[in-house]
Amino acid sequence: MDFQPKLDHSAEAPLYRQLSEQIGHQIRAGLLARGERLPATRELAGLLGLNRTTVSAAYELLESAGLISGQVGRGSFVTGGAEPAGGVDWSGLLERSDISMAGPNGGWNKDVISFAVSRPSRDLFPLDDFRATCATVLARRDLADILQLGSPSGYEPLRRHLMEEARRQQVAGPGDDLLITNGCQQALDLIGRVLLRPGDTVAVEDPLYTGLKHLLTGMGAQLCGVPVGADGMDAVQLERVLERERPRFLVVTSNFQNPTGASLPMAGRKALLDAARKASVPVIENDAYGELRYTGEPLPALKQLDEGGGTVLLRSFSKVSFPGLRVGWAVGPKPLIDRLRHAKEAADLHTYQLSQAVLLEFAESGRLEAHRARVRQAGGERLAATLEACAEYLPAGTRWTRPEGGMNVWVRLPDPLDASELLARAQRAGVAYMPGRYFAVSRLEPGTLRLSFAGLTPEQIRSGLGILGRTVASELENAARNYEPSPAMV
Repeated sequence: MDFQPKLDHSAEAPLYRQLSEQIGHQIRAGLLARGERLPATRELAGLLGLNRTTVSAAYELLESAGLISGQVGRGSFVTGGAEPAGGVDWSGLLERSDISMAGPNGGWNKDVISFAVSRPSRDLFPLDDFRATCATVLARRDLADILQLGSPSGYEPLRRHLMEEARRQQVAGPGDDLLITNGCQQALDLIGRVLLRPGDTVAVEDPLYTGLKHLLTGMGAQLCGVPVGADGMDAVQLERVLERERPRFLVVTSNFQNPTGASLPMAGRKALLDAARKASVPVIENDAYGELRYTGEPLPALKQLDEGGGTVLLRSFSKVSFPGLRVGWAVGPKPLIDRLRHAKEAADLHTYQLSQAVLLEFAESGRLEAHRARVRQAGGERLAATLEACAEYLPAGTRWTRPEGGMNVWVRLPDPLDASELLARAQRAGVAYMPGRYFAVSRLEPGTLRLSFAGLTPEQIRSGLGILGRTVASELENAARNYEPSPAMV
C-alpha cells in the first residue's frame, strides 16, 4: 500500500472511520488492486502513529463492506475494487457514511466456547411441548384464516391476550394501545421511522446494544451516550443531556441492560422519568430481559410509574421462549401506535400470524409459564457459575458487574490490556467474547468485554472462564515484561 492516509485528529469523524473511508476510496478507484495485501494492523499503526485498535476497527469496517478479507495467519487482502466499465457501481450505490462496525463473525470452530452471542440455550427449548402446541393449532377449524393475510396490528386473539395482561400489570392505561411486532428490534425500527429525521439526536445508554446502535445510526441519527454504571444510566448526566441536546427520544433498558447487565433502581427510575418529563422527551423502555430475573425483587416498569403518558414499553417472547418465532410488542399512546401500525403495514403488511397463534396456544395451555420457570432456574445457575468463575479464574485487578438476571456480565480487564487485541489469542486458546468497543457510543473503554452466559452450560462457563483467565494472566505478564520505565530527568 503506497499511499499515505491523511487523518485529521481534530475532525468530528473518528480516526478509524477516516482511515476506513480513505482506504475504501483507494480500493473503489482501483488504486489498490484485488488480491493486494494490506499492511498488518500493528505495522500500519506504527507508520501512522495510531493505536493498533484504531487500525483494527478500520479494517473491520472495510471487511463488513466487502472490500477486504482477513485471513488467519496471512493478513488482510483486497477483495473489492472498481467495477468493469459500463457495469453497475454497486459499491458506490451502497456507500454510506454510517457503515456499521460489525462484530466478530463467529467463524471459529465448534471447540471454541463462545460467550459472544446473547441468546437463550437451544438445549432448554421444550420441543415436545412445542410440537404438541403446533399440532393443536394446525388442527383448528380457523387455520385457513390464520394462514391468510391479517391485520398489521397482529394476530387479534394474541393482541387481546397481551393487552389484558398489560392492563393487569398496570402498564397500559385507557389511552394506550398495543402493536405486535417482529421482536423488539422491529418495534425500535418502526419508532425510528415515525419519529426520526436525519440528523436528529437520540439519547441512548453508553455502552449500548449493538443492534440498536446500528439501527439508529443507519437512520442518520446522532447518538448522545449517557454513561451506564452499576445502577444503570447516570441520572445527573442524563439530565444534562436532555436539557442540552433536547433529543427526539430516549431509549433505555430498565432491566438487565445489554451489555452491562445493570438495572435501574427505583430512585433511578423516578429520576429518569422526572428528567424526561421536564424536558418533554419521550422514553422508549426496552424491556426484553425483564422476565429473566433470578434473584431479588422485581421493580415496576417505567411505563407503570409514568403518570404523564410519555413512555412506550417494548417487550418480547424472544428471551423466554423461542427467538426464531420473532414475536414482540409495543404498548404506548394510541396516536403513536396508530402511526407505527401504518409504518409496519408499509414495511411488511403484517406479522407472521401462525407463530403468534402458536405462542398464544403455548401461553394459554400453561406450557409457557412452565418453560419460563425452567429458563429462570437454568439462567440463575448459569449466572451464578459465571460470577463464581470470574472470581476464581480472572486475575487480580479485573472487575465485573453482578446482575440479578438477564444474559450478560460486563468485564473490565486490568490496565493496560485491550480486549480487542486479546480476542484473537483467546480464540486460539478456545474461548470467544465480544470486546467492549463494539458497544461504545462516545466512551471507548479498550479493556472492557461482554460475557453472554445464557447459551452455555455451567460446565462450559467454568471451562471457558478458566481459559480466559489464563489468557489474561499471560498477557499481563507479557505487558509487565515489555514495560520500560521512562528514564529519569536529570
